[in-house]
Amino acid sequence: MVDFNADIISYKSLGNIEIGRNVEFYIDELYKNFDVKVTQYEVPNYPEEDIIRYAYSLNNGTVKFTTNIDGLIEAVACNEDYKGKYKNKLYAGITMGKLINLTDKQWIKFGALIIDQDFGMSITLPSPYDEIADNLKDIPLDLPLNEIYVANFDYWLATRKSNK
Repeated sequence: MVDFNADIISYKSLGNIEIGRNVEFYIDELYKNFDVKVTQYEVPNYPEEDIIRYAYSLNNGTVKFTTNIDGLIEAVACNEDYKGKYKNKLYAGITMGKLINLTDKQWIKFGALIIDQDFGMSITLPSPYDEIADNLKDIPLDLPLNEIYVANFDYWLATRKSNK
């Protein structure tokens, strides 16, 4: 059952929506219990042709997820209205200062933060920090971090460089 209070589990799920499961598993519940918006988009030149994806948004983005053309869920995200936590301590809306105090390592990549070398969950840096932050000292400690993604970001390991 989709739950906006469920634990955030890296590589696996957010809101009890599981990566790798087909959207059809949830579809009746989604349209019965939530305001659902679906958008089709293309990932250009991936690798040689455009790839079609679908983005689902529940209750104005409290939970979002993307699927491939076959309906397999590839990533799940939430905003600050989501109440579940990652490892019972991190949540959407946490400030940068509190995140630093609760974790051992933070790494900036592609406008997001990887926490404690867990490449199954990322926290998005808000604009303009997603474009300008190259080092943790570039990010104000009172900055709220309002978006968390669960997916497989292991491919980021090839260029990993620690910031702390």
